[in-house]
Amino acid sequence: MKLVLGVPRPPLTVFFQRNRIPITTANSISSSSMDPEKRVVVCGGGVIGVCTAYFLSKKGAAVTLVEMSDVACAASGKAGGFLALDWCDGGPMEPLARASFNLHRSLSEELDGPRSYGYRPLTTLSLSVSESVRNNPSGATSTLPSWVNGPVSGARTIGSLDTTAQVHPQLFTRTLIDRAVEKHGVKVVIGKLERLEVEEGGGVGSVVLDGGRSLDADAVVLALGPWSCKVEVLSSLFRVYGVKAHSIVLEPREANSITPHALFLSYNSFDPEVYPRPTGEVYVCGMSKEEEVPNDPQEIRGNPESIEMLKTVARTVSSHLGEGVARVKAEQACFLPCTEDGVPIIGEVPGIKGCYVATGHSCWGILNAPATGAAVADLILHGSSTILDLKRFSPARFLRRRKA
Repeated sequence: MKLVLGVPRPPLTVFFQRNRIPITTANSISSSSMDPEKRVVVCGGGVIGVCTAYFLSKKGAAVTLVEMSDVACAASGKAGGFLALDWCDGGPMEPLARASFNLHRSLSEELDGPRSYGYRPLTTLSLSVSESVRNNPSGATSTLPSWVNGPVSGARTIGSLDTTAQVHPQLFTRTLIDRAVEKHGVKVVIGKLERLEVEEGGGVGSVVLDGGRSLDADAVVLALGPWSCKVEVLSSLFRVYGVKAHSIVLEPREANSITPHALFLSYNSFDPEVYPRPTGEVYVCGMSKEEEVPNDPQEIRGNPESIEMLKTVARTVSSHLGEGVARVKAEQACFLPCTEDGVPIIGEVPGIKGCYVATGHSCWGILNAPATGAAVADLILHGSSTILDLKRFSPARFLRRRKA
């Protein structure tokens, strides 16, 4: 029995990531090269797939990560990287967010996060921007840093050094896959995912790549983000849709003047966000709406009017971020994977033993990736997760709703 996943992909292409990851193509790897431990194929090279591969391999599984383009090429490379301990409290994601925030701290100690991917605690502020407000006098107040010198008001602290932090998402994802490859033997395959082979008993047997090469697997993880909607075995069970989010990356001339304060703004009819990074960059994001997800992440382009609005926000909030004093390093967009009920989908796919899914994390993918990866690794290797109760996140919840 064969399940065709129906994921349109570009021709097989090899990219080299940070020169340290041994990349292999679909035609140069075979399942016979894997170790005799439990063989797991993780499909998707974003932060969710990479964290899953990392924890699986660390726990002794023989892991192959399959990615169609490049590790962290989509939202995991273009997100803000903001982390919050308690912003999901009171909802179903509370235990996931808290466990993951603490795992980020542990991973930072293990992987030298401050140096390797810009992990740092930071203060987070909420404020309104209105051109009718008089500019702030120069010099910091007890709440507002001096570089925020535009027409703002109502500044208040909504996150402390104990409750909010950040990472550079692309560097975080690639640092993790580097370590998984070098220390735990993960293989990275750049190739086209064609289909799953499901055995007569209903269990996963292998992953078939473009050209017919088969990777035998005891378990398969589908961590495909918004591209989950293009996989028939998943789209027939639940809906995952993409929200297109825009961002720009600025390089201020006086980077040392920008203190580690994340800004959550109210500006006209939308809510942009500003994240200074320890790399000297400043990330500004906003202007999001649901759109059709393209087949290839390399095809994603930002809408010009949305990019211009973010530039306006930046120069309005701070004279340090205006054109002429800050270089525009990137103008970009990515798709966030969202679910019908706003809750991530994590667990075994009903009806296919050994097939697992991890998607639908919306804007909290970077935050919640470590706990998601650790929980999925436990589920595959031990039958249940000790770090997190996954019942609330199970894809089986959609079956129960249909029956009801």
